[in-house]
Amino acid sequence: MAFLKRLGFYLFGLSIGLVFLVFFLKKKSEKTGAEFCYFPNCRVLKDLRSKPMFYSEEIQQQLGNQLLDSTDIASFLQEGDIDFDASDTKSKPCKTYVIETELKGKDAVMRIKNCAQKVEVEEVSF
Repeated sequence: MAFLKRLGFYLFGLSIGLVFLVFFLKKKSEKTGAEFCYFPNCRVLKDLRSKPMFYSEEIQQQLGNQLLDSTDIASFLQEGDIDFDASDTKSKPCKTYVIETELKGKDAVMRIKNCAQKVEVEEVSF
């Protein structure tokens, strides 16, 4: 009986601690805008969003012809899935990533170069 009583106290204290921890982390993330990225897809997208973005000539033409706009590119970096098999993550000085998402009801693929100081969008295909 003593073991069950101690186990009950332990689980009760653990549950109270978890509730406080959830509230504390939620308040901290809302206040500071902190984002907890642990998976590779989230970490790479967060890194891409943090750098200045440049566009290749092909992308500038698509932007000029209104086939694509900056919100489409932002949605790639927010909701996209990185295809690590098709990406070249070992190249130097810039790594190349292939990001897939759905835009305007179609499957879209973006190829992007991630350099140390900048990000260059190379190609978007539907």
